[in-house]
Amino acid sequence: MTAAVENPQIARRSHVTMPDARLRFTGILRSELIKLTTLRSTVWVLLVLLLVQIGMGVMAALTVPVPPTGAGSAEAAGSFAVLISTIGVFFNQLVIAVLGVLVVSGEYSTGQIRSTLTAVPTRQPVLVAKGLVFAATSFVVSLVAVVITYAATWPILESRVGASDLTDPAVWWPLIGAAGYLALVGLLSFSIGAIMRNTAAGIAVSVGLLLVVPIVLSLIGAEWASVVTEWLPSAAGQTLLGSGSVFEPWQALLVMLGWVAVPFVTASALLARRDA
Repeated sequence: MTAAVENPQIARRSHVTMPDARLRFTGILRSELIKLTTLRSTVWVLLVLLLVQIGMGVMAALTVPVPPTGAGSAEAAGSFAVLISTIGVFFNQLVIAVLGVLVVSGEYSTGQIRSTLTAVPTRQPVLVAKGLVFAATSFVVSLVAVVITYAATWPILESRVGASDLTDPAVWWPLIGAAGYLALVGLLSFSIGAIMRNTAAGIAVSVGLLLVVPIVLSLIGAEWASVVTEWLPSAAGQTLLGSGSVFEPWQALLVMLGWVAVPFVTASALLARRDA
């Protein structure tokens, strides 16, 4: 009589080692990049940003009077070229603010945020990844917009005020500052949208902070109103564009980072506490 012997090696053959399925931050970044770039609203808003920047620059190059002082000098040509190339930033700060709110509030309106937070239960990495992807995209598109505007208006300005040099730090630094300002304004509105979780409310607060509050404070004759106005994002941003006079560029950058950090940290804390 022979006893049946079970071979434990055969039993283990059905076991397949699964790959490491840990959720990594790079994976969250890729997910947020796919969501951002496949939304039609993102593509349309960024296209509007490009058209507004280039269109406003060309129109200004053809119509804005050339300052009589210093006309013909390289310094005057560079300053005028920067002014024309960044003149559309005033309007595009509203465009990028609307997109910043839409990027985060759109997920709450469609309910997609529940699927996102189910995939990433720790929550905070989602907000950080969304912010990084949106800020980087905004900066790149804004920089492309101001550089194309500079190139498109260069022949017009050369015949009016003289040739400017893009390799001059006095020219390319404000162009980079303009793109950085738009990215930071977008990130500020993104954080406001994450706090409000409502598209209409988020846009109202963002546009009010960027456009309405400076106008209201300018109507108040008190000295404190002037001081507060200088610390607003729209005023600090002028220094990044090379036209402000209150702060040094690095000080203006710190002011803008402060405006972004406070609502972003608030949004992160609320995301951890509130239901989706």
